[in-house]
Amino acid sequence: MPIAPDFKSIHSQDWEINFMQCTPKGDLRYTELCNLLQLTAAAHSESGGFSFVDMQEFDQAWVLSRMRLEIAKLPKWKDKITIKTWINSLENSRSVRAMEVSVNGEKYIGAETFWAVFNTRTRRPEGMALVHDHCEKYPYDRATLLPFSKITILEEKEKVFERKVMLSDLDIVNHVNNVKYLEWCLDLVDENYILEQKIVSLEMNFLKELSLKDKVEIHQFQLKNKTTFSITKDAKSVFALELNFK
Repeated sequence: MPIAPDFKSIHSQDWEINFMQCTPKGDLRYTELCNLLQLTAAAHSESGGFSFVDMQEFDQAWVLSRMRLEIAKLPKWKDKITIKTWINSLENSRSVRAMEVSVNGEKYIGAETFWAVFNTRTRRPEGMALVHDHCEKYPYDRATLLPFSKITILEEKEKVFERKVMLSDLDIVNHVNNVKYLEWCLDLVDENYILEQKIVSLEMNFLKELSLKDKVEIHQFQLKNKTTFSITKDAKSVFALELNFK
């Protein structure tokens, strides 16, 4: 698709939170938050001429590699939120994208995301085939206090669940959607930490893709104010999640 005539390097999009996106207390679910962030990033890519459809001409797609969220508060049912996003860097096969969520001008959430260009035929990363010189980069405008990082997976972790990948877990790239990993882990967290908005930051590392009928184990390591989850297939880590609580 061509570059949209109203394309801007800093993209903003408004959303209204509906009841299907909320917890029983009326707060936006963490998984739905991540879905909205992805949809906003996708809309920015589409207006800039490097959407999924554009990249599929070269058998390419964007895949999320790392994400860090810093959460002051969560939007609620019927809130009208604004998600603003911009690109910190985009070189070869890698891109860092910043995102902010605000309500009535107040910043609620900051996110830093790390994306890779993935060949959907070879299932390998590769340099981006499309030009992006028209998109200004903002390397010093960060949305979070801390950058994303590599999560340490400790040997002392405990196996807490196992499951098999189902069709409903897959997305258009034909692998488990990144929000599904988060959903699997959050289902194992004490519900009071979620219902009382105790999570102040969460960080995710996506290490290897999972496919239909893959069998995985979920492991947990608990500290006082931090929980680390890892998902493994054949004893090899495919995903890691770190939750920090207040």
